[in-house]
Amino acid sequence: MVFPSGIKYRSGLVPIVIEDSDLEVNLLQFLQKSFSYDRTRAVHGQQFAIFLRTETESESKFRPKVIRLVVVVPRAWVHLDSGAEELVIGKDGGILPVRRTTPALEVAAEQSEFEEQGVRWKRSPLPNGGLVYVPVELAEDLLTPTSRNELGLTG
Repeated sequence: MVFPSGIKYRSGLVPIVIEDSDLEVNLLQFLQKSFSYDRTRAVHGQQFAIFLRTETESESKFRPKVIRLVVVVPRAWVHLDSGAEELVIGKDGGILPVRRTTPALEVAAEQSEFEEQGVRWKRSPLPNGGLVYVPVELAEDLLTPTSRNELGLTG
């Protein structure tokens, strides 16, 4: 499907701003894992959607820890793929037409920088032992102590 801007969308992807209710009832697919919407927060005047997932650190450890994974993405980059009934990330309104088919990895096996849905991402540890994923181009601003506090990622 092609819209006037020339950006190609997968069938069912609507290039409009979605409502909070759409965020609340649909899951974000990221790294072949499902993340639930938690909240929207503003940093430096830009709205960011925050998605959470809790998982076990590693089943192979004697006493695996439960860790919290957080995805922080500009609110304008989140789109509803109504055909799949899931949320997808599309920087500048576009997304990759082909989704990843690789299996999900344990967190310990992930690279600290990688590409997902056409966006370069950086993984960074949180003070509480969790991990946060942010776009590389925004990492310098979002990973400061002040920005982490504004996003609610300090505790």
